[in-house]
Amino acid sequence: MRPILMKGHERPLTFLKYNRDGDLLFSCAKDHTPTVWFADNGERLGTYRGHNGAVWSCDVSRDSMRLITGSADQTVKLWNVQTGSQLYTFNFGSPARSVDFSVGDKLAVITTDPFMELTSAIHVKRIARDPAEQTEKSELVIKGPQGRINRAVWGPLNRTIISAGEDAIIRIWDSETGKLLREADKESGHKKTITSLTKSADGSHFLTGSLDKSAKLWDTRTLTLIKTYVTERPVNAVAMSPLLDHVVLGGGQDASAVTTTDHRAGKFEAKFFDKILQEEIGGVKGHFGPINALAFNPDGKSFSSGGEDGYVRLHHFDPDYFNIKI
Repeated sequence: MRPILMKGHERPLTFLKYNRDGDLLFSCAKDHTPTVWFADNGERLGTYRGHNGAVWSCDVSRDSMRLITGSADQTVKLWNVQTGSQLYTFNFGSPARSVDFSVGDKLAVITTDPFMELTSAIHVKRIARDPAEQTEKSELVIKGPQGRINRAVWGPLNRTIISAGEDAIIRIWDSETGKLLREADKESGHKKTITSLTKSADGSHFLTGSLDKSAKLWDTRTLTLIKTYVTERPVNAVAMSPLLDHVVLGGGQDASAVTTTDHRAGKFEAKFFDKILQEEIGGVKGHFGPINALAFNPDGKSFSSGGEDGYVRLHHFDPDYFNIKI
């Protein structure tokens, strides 16, 4: 399995997202310019210019027409995927950390960081079909969690919002009223900052990664812990195969501690675990810095990783990957 090296970003990667058809890969980095690539050969298709801060996350609509990006420049932008033009800019008083389209793409959930005297918040915005009719207005603003909210995503049927972040507690909110419905149990939950959260293809369960060197699998409706995957370094990114019972964890030390370790070529690896047995089944090495982003192609036949080293590595699985037996 020879990875395709995709060089286009000048700064560390922060987020990767495939479109629903799996033919485009969107990447965000600290260099202000989200980029779109062909997902089969890793060719760069174009960039989205307009942010002037690190871009922390993105999402693409189901029809691959709209891209939404959240940035440290305190804005969230909507883009035309095809032309790269900006359609709308939402302004906030603090950096925008996470963005996620609802099923149907009529709503977006956005999280903003604590900044100056502002606390962190979760915002729900209505996304107009016609950009000319788009407004700034928030349908709902949820405040409460302490510290940064690193990720917020929609629950089943857009009825709930699932959030997680620095206080290590996963919360489920009512997306109509903003009421807190459930909190993850402190005993079984993560012990340190939750860095990443990804849903299964059917939305029935989701996976969280944390600096406590573990990833956990949760039931979306009841918020009960299903599985825990333990590794030996902090987890910055998680992904779940839509095809096989595999989860992938990526990480490494915090960027500030990296220089103190030995620099064997590309020793930062994405670790594959069996989703059910919770055992490590393999790893893919190659990055020269911690892995900050992971994504599976919706067909489950390839995955990509983005690193602190500024590279996106695209891996098409060999046939024998599909027959791994434990």
